[in-house]
Amino acid sequence: MAPLKTAVAVIVVAAATISISIATLSYFIGNHLSKKNTKSKFSKNKKKAKSNGLVDAIGNTPLIRINSLSNATGCKILGKCEFLNPGGSVKDRVAVKIIEEALEAGKLLQGGVVTEGSAGSTAISLATVAPAYGCKCHVVIPDDAAIEKSQILEALGATVERVRPVSITHRDHYVNIARRRAVEANEQASKLRKLDQVDGKNLEQNNGYISDIEKQSSVFSIYCSGGFFADQFENLANFRAHYEGTGPEIWEQTDGNLDAFVAAAGTGGTVAGVSRFLQEKNPNIKCFLIDPPGSSLFNKVTRGVMYTKEEAEGRRLKNPFDTITEGIGINRMTQNFLMAKLDGAFRGTDKEAVEMSRFLLKNDGLFLGSSSAMNCVGAVRVAQSLGPGHTVVTILCDSGMRHLSKFYDSQYLALYELTPTATRLEFLGIK
Repeated sequence: MAPLKTAVAVIVVAAATISISIATLSYFIGNHLSKKNTKSKFSKNKKKAKSNGLVDAIGNTPLIRINSLSNATGCKILGKCEFLNPGGSVKDRVAVKIIEEALEAGKLLQGGVVTEGSAGSTAISLATVAPAYGCKCHVVIPDDAAIEKSQILEALGATVERVRPVSITHRDHYVNIARRRAVEANEQASKLRKLDQVDGKNLEQNNGYISDIEKQSSVFSIYCSGGFFADQFENLANFRAHYEGTGPEIWEQTDGNLDAFVAAAGTGGTVAGVSRFLQEKNPNIKCFLIDPPGSSLFNKVTRGVMYTKEEAEGRRLKNPFDTITEGIGINRMTQNFLMAKLDGAFRGTDKEAVEMSRFLLKNDGLFLGSSSAMNCVGAVRVAQSLGPGHTVVTILCDSGMRHLSKFYDSQYLALYELTPTATRLEFLGIK
């Protein structure tokens, strides 16, 4: 019996040793892989932290399921949370791309001023990003834009001109004024350089003498190194920001499993960049426009001719409409919008946008701006047209914080008979 007991003991000890060895080996392999993955993750973050400061916080925004809309339609409706960018909107991407391309091309110099005509978000993004590149920002804004946008711009250090809204064909349209301001800044910088070459010294060394340049300089610092007009409507850096950034992010975040994309258009950069990228990856992905009241893009997409019931294309002398949504809708084609690949378009109304914003706030805790709300109206329309079981992506451009004086003001809404009354989604035919 003794030899048998000894043999059993040996077997037990050997088995225990093997088990311990396997466990130890598993621990070290797991620990090694964990460290490897952790190292990779943190190395990437460490690398990013060394590069571009604020700029590196822009993009890679979350893509979230909008639960209430998904449950109501039977589709998975996803929203890209662009309001989480440092400047608070999708336009941060555009601002970075425009400034970086201008600096690389030598069209903008450090110490220069970026000018733009904007209803708000692009201007705020430019004012946020410009200092990171050693530049300043001058904004021309229509005086009917929400007042808090001007206040934010001034707090960010931008100079702001508020002008009356007129047609783009008018020389004093806010975009045209912004273009002139860049020319003026360049002329001023050129005069300063010539004076330096002649005098061999800076203006500030002239013993208190006030030059003609100083007397004429009411908008920009006399030491501005020139101006650059961002031109968000026609500058294809806008399109490229979304073709190279937003579109690929959506593709990766959905693993390519999406059926449709929908967004409104102002400059057209977002809908163009995202739609073109997604359809190049998969031609079966349907891309749509959602268009606010009075804008002519719906007619252009669906009928091939840009017009409203009131006017034929190309005959607009003034703004023919008024809408509570800001930053979307337009009555002309832009170079950016021409890059879009769209399968169709939907009309949205101001009332639908207002109702949608309140519905999402109540049911999802999403406090969205007017264009984001309109995009969500579009997402529901697309979901209804495709039927249950599809994945629809849209853009949550900015939050409601910039829309308090109009879109979220009960008295303002009552003035235009836009007071929200819906309890569910009955305003879109869903009960």
